[in-house]
Amino acid sequence: MEVLRPVLVNINGRIYRKNAVKEESYEEEDDYSYYETASDPCTDEPCDIHAIEQTEKGFRCSIDIPSVLYKYIIGKKGETRKRLESETKTSINIPKQGMEGPIVITGAQKASVASAVTRLELLIESFRRKQPFSHFLSFPLNHPRVQEGFLSFKEEVLEQCSQDMGVDASIFQNPAKLHLTVGTLALLSEAEVQRASELLLQCQGFIRDLTAGKPLTLVVSGIEYMNDDPSMVDVLYAKVQVKDGSDMLQVMADRLVEHFVAAGLMTREWDRVKLHGTVMNTLFRKDPSAEDKGSHGKQNTKDREAFDARNILQSFGEYHFGEFELNTVQISQRYSSDCTGYYSSSGEVTFS
Repeated sequence: MEVLRPVLVNINGRIYRKNAVKEESYEEEDDYSYYETASDPCTDEPCDIHAIEQTEKGFRCSIDIPSVLYKYIIGKKGETRKRLESETKTSINIPKQGMEGPIVITGAQKASVASAVTRLELLIESFRRKQPFSHFLSFPLNHPRVQEGFLSFKEEVLEQCSQDMGVDASIFQNPAKLHLTVGTLALLSEAEVQRASELLLQCQGFIRDLTAGKPLTLVVSGIEYMNDDPSMVDVLYAKVQVKDGSDMLQVMADRLVEHFVAAGLMTREWDRVKLHGTVMNTLFRKDPSAEDKGSHGKQNTKDREAFDARNILQSFGEYHFGEFELNTVQISQRYSSDCTGYYSSSGEVTFS
């Protein structure tokens, strides 16, 4: 990590600077990082992001945190909680295993409770980033015309290039799951899924402003690969553009990411979203449900077998999959699908 260019983290609209610290061992985790605020908003007054109530014995604050993250707050043999309590002079009450409910922080001083809340949020954010992503925000490409074009592409590739290294039917996308990934989400509770759905609904206003309330005609044509060596490819994707040549789809994707990043539900990976529709992915060899890797969902790439895409690129580089009218952006669950093979939608909005 560069000292002059530290990693910045957005939590509830506040920016924190990530500092490297001595690593300690915790249950199921190898490292632990504290953060400090880039602008130190809590130096003079307690932070008011969470309501801190005054009680007869001092002050109290409740925080809703997914139960799957409780173990990281407790730490090995309770060491993490004990250290946080000692350093902030507070008491941290965590629901028992198998139970749901808020984490309650109490202390004699309001500033102490506020400090514990901030430290707790930063600790959770550190471990949240290591959770595999559960949902993704996307534009669906599984229109019947595009699916038909994709199946023809798959058939022709297997007929002409199946002798090339690593090329076989297992690495092709499920046609019902064709999509353009906008960003990935690690939603760890039903409450967070609901929050993400509500956040997407909030985006409907600017989406309809951009599209004038009309569908976008998209052209799915041409293929490209994601690394520097066409003889050793892991992901091959279809290129997508708006038929009228505008950058409206790119602008919409970038605005969506900005909205979700600002809310703390998504991590920004690039300055602009790289719009691509995966058609072949070597992760599918062992896991047909595997998807594009994102910062929230680092997948196991050990023993990943690349394929030689040179003949595919030469013969199908300008392959036309089809065109259709896009009218939806949706949040889908990564692994869940119905009997047709489609991803289960956790929320969606339309352009019109």
